[in-house]
Amino acid sequence: MIAIFLGLMAALAWGGGDFAGGLASRRIGAYLAVFYAELVGFVGLMLAVPFIRESLPPFSHLLISAAVGAIGSFALMILYHAMTTGLMSIATPISALLAAALPIIIGLFTDGAPGMPQWLGFAFALAAVWLISQNANDERAHIHQLADLKWPFLAGLGFGLYFVLINRVTQEAVFWPMLASRIGGTVVLTAYILLRRPSLKISKTAWPFILTNAALDIGGNLLYILAGQSGRMDVAAVIASLYPGGTVILAWIFLKERLSRTQAFGIVSALAAIALMTL
Repeated sequence: MIAIFLGLMAALAWGGGDFAGGLASRRIGAYLAVFYAELVGFVGLMLAVPFIRESLPPFSHLLISAAVGAIGSFALMILYHAMTTGLMSIATPISALLAAALPIIIGLFTDGAPGMPQWLGFAFALAAVWLISQNANDERAHIHQLADLKWPFLAGLGFGLYFVLINRVTQEAVFWPMLASRIGGTVVLTAYILLRRPSLKISKTAWPFILTNAALDIGGNLLYILAGQSGRMDVAAVIASLYPGGTVILAWIFLKERLSRTQAFGIVSALAAIALMTL
């Protein structure tokens, strides 16, 4: 029950972070918004180092954490690339679905098979992720060949690996793996920015959204790690994967964006999933 609650809080934090990141992206572009949020999060964690009394985990865990952060940032850039190549309407649903499904598959080998209520909850959750991620305002993408799905597939694989691997290396420590992960992600994004060499000047109006995005992203990471420590990894990951629901609801409330019937069904499916996984 605690794992489900913490996973849900992680989903809400990540959903809120994506909402703030989206507002920042409208002002300075997606790549710069992600870069600055990652950098701010890194600085925030570094400022907290003098106050941390947690023992250092094995160096191998730190290396894996850094690699996980790099994978997560790389997956995000792949997702944005897929969106810019005419696959916006399928990139997010496919990547989100795979990110949620991979921990379920891995969980069968690491934690054993869950009970029937959890299986039903997984099914409803996967349906919810797909439905909520649909955007009624997007033109439907045309898939001419399976190769068109490689970018959404790789993005989802990267997100799913993040869910699985960060859980593996945070069973004995929390802060240091989070910091190492943030370093890995910051290095990847910095390298990308240096290659593209865009103007780094940003509007002052973007900073509140960047800071909010960074804070909620770190909070979501922390809550997901604690959820994984409190229960099954697959349950924590699937619940946390419902974060698009938070983004959609916030956009509906504050931006007056239309909530499509498909997304509404997705939110109902998510609530059913949460209820089933508490049984």
